Amino acid sequence: MARISRDHDFATIARRVVEQAVGEHLDGKPLEDPNAGKDPKAVQRGRAGGRKGGRARAQQLTREQRGEIAKAAAEARWKRSR
Repeated sequence: MARISRDHDFATIARRVVEQAVGEHLDGKPLEDPNAGKDPKAVQRGRAGGRKGGRARAQQLTREQRGEIAKAAAEARWKRSR
């Protein structure tokens, strides 16, 4: 879902959460379809590619490359926790 710039106070966020949970706006209007105007087959292909993309990339990397990526990720996690 694309993020729209709005006020980000507690009441606005709470209202959006309730609307998403209910499936419609609080005044009864339906929520906007994020895929409106898009080709349904293209949306389906995009989702399929996104689901398998990381796994396919990992299979193409060498053991050393995967190790370097894992080390960089661990360093980033430790850096945040300090």
